[in-house]
Amino acid sequence: MKSLILKFLCFLVIMFGILNNSPSQATELTGAGATFPQPVILAWAYQYYKQTKVKINYQGIGSGGGIRQAQERTVDFGTSDKPLTSEELRKYSLIQFPFIIGAVVITYNLPGLKNISLNFDHKAICEIYLGKINNWNDPYLRKINSNVKLPDLPITVVRRSDASGTTWLFTTYLSKACKAWKEKVGAGTSVNWPVGIGAKGNPGVTNYVKRTPGAIGYVEFIYAKQNNLPMAKLLNADGTAFVKPTIKSMQSAAGNVKWKIEKDFFADLTYQPGKTSYPITGASFVLLPVDKPKAKEVTKFFKWVFEKGDNIAKGLYYIPLPDNLVKLIYSYWEINKIKP
Repeated sequence: MKSLILKFLCFLVIMFGILNNSPSQATELTGAGATFPQPVILAWAYQYYKQTKVKINYQGIGSGGGIRQAQERTVDFGTSDKPLTSEELRKYSLIQFPFIIGAVVITYNLPGLKNISLNFDHKAICEIYLGKINNWNDPYLRKINSNVKLPDLPITVVRRSDASGTTWLFTTYLSKACKAWKEKVGAGTSVNWPVGIGAKGNPGVTNYVKRTPGAIGYVEFIYAKQNNLPMAKLLNADGTAFVKPTIKSMQSAAGNVKWKIEKDFFADLTYQPGKTSYPITGASFVLLPVDKPKAKEVTKFFKWVFEKGDNIAKGLYYIPLPDNLVKLIYSYWEINKIKP
């Protein structure tokens, strides 16, 4: 009798294990936030699921939404291109760490100039977004693009309508580079725009620019790349050269940043010095509620990202984090007791 009972209990244990590992019981993680890193997160999630059967559901709703949902505990992790201060993190019992580096580019739709990278300095961008330059044939634009015949065409300014880390990067750059912008508008995930048509997310701005002759907008590099839109060369912070957005120019900008655990990796990569530094380089950050039951599953996913996701990131024109920064992040996880 005892042996029959023992066999029955073993059977139940085996069946429980099988059911627990069935697809219906598979681990799922929910994330939401920045559209800046959305393409690479989705690509990582696809490969991660193939290897682990752990599903990552990610919604690109803008950095403002990612911050809010992490604070409200409605997701397992949020993402933002605007880092939070240590004080803000402590207020909501969050931690943060960077996970990818990319760039915001100036893109435009000019018939006949599809393959031309125009030159823009901070004055030109500032005055376009303040509404002071409103035609592509403006004398100042002609001056800094003397080798290009610019059309007599009104400029349609496109900007984000939602709270956005891409906007934070763009307006932080402008606030550093242009005194008039800093005094009249300032930096933030949402600002009081003097001019422009609002569109939601990087995809929204990209699509509006793509279908509107004369439009100009700011988007994450991959969105312009995937849609075959031109990208401007921007004057560097040193004022010595117009720099293309490339992996090398983003790495040059990122190389100036000193990441610190004590500051919860708070860092601003925009308008960094250096002849080859692209001026609107930025990082995306994970905002993690440490009290969520799946916090270690989230760090397990990002550990996989750091160790196996580099080629996917490079293929989508993002910059993986350097090894020394990844080691710091692992130490940070250990300090916060969420190392997988």
